[in-house]
Amino acid sequence: MNLRDSIRTIPDYPKAGIQFRDITTLLADARAFRQAVDELVQPFAGLKLDKVAGIEARGFILGGAVAHQLSAGFVPLRKKGKLPHRTRAVEYALEYGTDVIEMHLDAVHPGERVVLVDDLIATGGTALAAIDLLTQAGAVIVAAAFVVDLPELGGADRLREAGIEVSTLVAFEGH
Repeated sequence: MNLRDSIRTIPDYPKAGIQFRDITTLLADARAFRQAVDELVQPFAGLKLDKVAGIEARGFILGGAVAHQLSAGFVPLRKKGKLPHRTRAVEYALEYGTDVIEMHLDAVHPGERVVLVDDLIATGGTALAAIDLLTQAGAVIVAAAFVVDLPELGGADRLREAGIEVSTLVAFEGH
């Protein structure tokens, strides 16, 4: 199965000129979902991993499934104010303004080996903020894995330049 065929493109969303890559169609297709999870897991099979961290919200779906397959714990990385316990936070730049990503203080312990998972890597800003958040807690970032890469936006390259191994399943040209 070609995973690319299971991802819907929505033109001009959320604004004109953007080609939104919607993985909800992949998630709804049992075979495509299983294949995506299997392919995300494959580079890490046999490695000792403690946690998989997933970025809100589609990263929760994928990251939870990956964590299960790898027999690792799962760490939700959420927008500010969504976690009920004490948190650490990182602010990061968006195209127009800033945002904040948080995790519980006790979610990751120093030396734990973590894989970051999300649905898509574009400019890399959110992923780099997530990596910063995890490393502040003492995590060892083993890699970052994404279903979709938008290579023209350079996010995967930014992560690689920061010393993070990156794996992606499907690349789409454009934004």
